[in-house]
Amino acid sequence: MKQLHKQTSHQIPTHAAKPAKPPSRSAASASAPTSFLRAAAWYLLREQRLVFVIAGAVIASTFFLLHPYHSSFPLLHTSDRFLHEGFLPGVRHPSFSSPSSSGGSVAVGGGGRRVPVGLKKPAKRIVVTGGAGFVGSHLVDKLLARGDNVIVIDNFFTGRKENVVHHFGNPSFELIRHDVVEPILLEVDEIYHLACPASPVHYNEVYGDPLEHPQKETYWGHVNPIGVRSCYDEGKRTAETLTMDYHRGAEVEVRIARIFNTYGPRMCLDDGRVVSNFVAQALRKEPMTVYGDGKQTRSFQFVSDLVDGLIALMQSEHIGPFNLGNPGEFTMLELAEIVKEVVDPSATIEFKPNTADDPHMRKPDISKAKELLNWEPKIKLRQGLPLMVTDFQKRILSDGK
Repeated sequence: MKQLHKQTSHQIPTHAAKPAKPPSRSAASASAPTSFLRAAAWYLLREQRLVFVIAGAVIASTFFLLHPYHSSFPLLHTSDRFLHEGFLPGVRHPSFSSPSSSGGSVAVGGGGRRVPVGLKKPAKRIVVTGGAGFVGSHLVDKLLARGDNVIVIDNFFTGRKENVVHHFGNPSFELIRHDVVEPILLEVDEIYHLACPASPVHYNEVYGDPLEHPQKETYWGHVNPIGVRSCYDEGKRTAETLTMDYHRGAEVEVRIARIFNTYGPRMCLDDGRVVSNFVAQALRKEPMTVYGDGKQTRSFQFVSDLVDGLIALMQSEHIGPFNLGNPGEFTMLELAEIVKEVVDPSATIEFKPNTADDPHMRKPDISKAKELLNWEPKIKLRQGLPLMVTDFQKRILSDGK
């Protein structure tokens, strides 16, 4: 609002006044800073502005002095990361061109951002290929639960919408029906590449039929390049090769996981893996099929342990490879007996000839993951198997209706 001020009237002098002397330059220059300081002081003191300025400075100084900064980097730590045990063909991140290769477990993450301790970290935008599958859907659950935004890419060749339907309507969840052999342009912080058809093959196939037991990450494997299983073994080995080539040549941040046999709810009922085979056959009152003499050994980890391992690897500064598996070792006959205990003590076993080049022993050495990722599996086979059996019972009963 404008204020109107009355002008005070001045008498006009009747005599000539002597002109005043102009102030000297030295006096003018001396009075200018004094006037400025007085005006500034008056402005600060008026309406207690000075109090608010001092209070704000104290609060800001206290906050930043008492709370040191920390780095909040996503899984890959230059500009972006790619977690892998099969290379991601087609999904492109702004920082790199997409490689082409077979499925596995891969991830990409964004660069480090400094966030004061006590402030909430910004949500990451994460792609999970094969996110409607067995392992992928459990990973999606975990990522959404911690507050991330998740995009699932799946062609539903083996994945099922039922595995992620409970996230429909969640604004942090997106589902895209897409085959990763075709390019797709998305801007994301991390990529977990889990798009791979379910099969008896796991990512530890890089070791072939190992001569070293248990297998360390430094072991190069024992593979027959022209055997009936060679496409599995060499496919995983090639995937790791391409991953490292993109890391070295294009400076893509990558992580490599070698996943050992995994079981749990949402597995395909008839995917050919030994645990799902035994459980489904026992529930259907069919003989459990054991190939060979049943003395070959495998190690089995529960899916939640694997998910924790993948996330720990992605958040680390280490490329890998890392063995992610449970070092508990069982023969196929021992596994069949445990399934009988949990499902049906009257279940029977049927022996069939074994396939060529079937590995005699598989057991991960997870010393590296323990030391560098602070990760190891927690759930024993006898604890996790009943959870899987309950899930299979519901689905087999539902399929029979």
